Amino acid sequence: MKGNAAMKRNAKPVHDRIHEELVDSFDEELELEIDDERLDRLLAEMAEHPDRQSMDRRIYFKELFRLQGELVKLQDWVLRNRRKVVVLFEGRDAAGKGGVIKRITQRLNPRVCRVAALPAPTERERTQWYFQRYVAHLPAGGEIVLFDRSWYNRAGVERVMGFCTDEDVEEFFRSVPEFERMLVRSGIKLVKYWFSISDEEQQFRFALGIHDPLKQWKLSPMDVESRRRWEDYTRAKEAMLEHTHIPEAPWWVVAADDKKRARLNCIAHLLAQFDIGKGAQGTGRAARARAPR
Repeated sequence: MKGNAAMKRNAKPVHDRIHEELVDSFDEELELEIDDERLDRLLAEMAEHPDRQSMDRRIYFKELFRLQGELVKLQDWVLRNRRKVVVLFEGRDAAGKGGVIKRITQRLNPRVCRVAALPAPTERERTQWYFQRYVAHLPAGGEIVLFDRSWYNRAGVERVMGFCTDEDVEEFFRSVPEFERMLVRSGIKLVKYWFSISDEEQQFRFALGIHDPLKQWKLSPMDVESRRRWEDYTRAKEAMLEHTHIPEAPWWVVAADDKKRARLNCIAHLLAQFDIGKGAQGTGRAARARAPR
């Protein structure tokens, strides 16, 4: 059934899908700018025009803001109990990782919840122990760190693009399970998400980005090359999940063809990883994140 739904979605005329994406971009601006006082007014206005698109957006906004309120409670719990939280966001290019990270951090204190998005390693960093530059960004007590890509670059882009050797990859697979077990034993809560997107959806988002002046900066020559190497990335992903899906730090796969559903799904699932009392959980409107099979 999931495959049939994907086929129906991809069967829409291109101009209809472009319109939907532009509307989604406007929604993103609303999400990033709107304040609580205007939210009630917006929802009231939407209720006066109950067409299908407005109702969908109304449900999305309502659930997003509810989950963001629960994230604030999680932040307070982490700070009060001096917990250490690390969340990894990995996945295909254009899968929507950045959009989810924005919605998580949007209403949180940047002193408590921060994003680590590391650039390419310097010449000096290339001579260091591989995990060294990531360790510098790990949280202290009372902090949440969201890695927008992480040490798993070695199992993905570095491997596929030839930036490391086969021996480097083999050593990474030997080292990373114990590295992550060390993090967990040190008191860090480690949550790992892989955002899964179909070949057709990625192609569409890349094409849209090329024509959208507000999104062109997101596309690099590396992203374009990744389109050509889709199958190579698939094999690399499967090997990565096989070697690094451990009980202490399992992978959770988020279906990301539907960006809004993926955002709600991921945030709800993240909240469910912490026992901070009633309320911090999803409603079940979005499909749950799942472990890789």
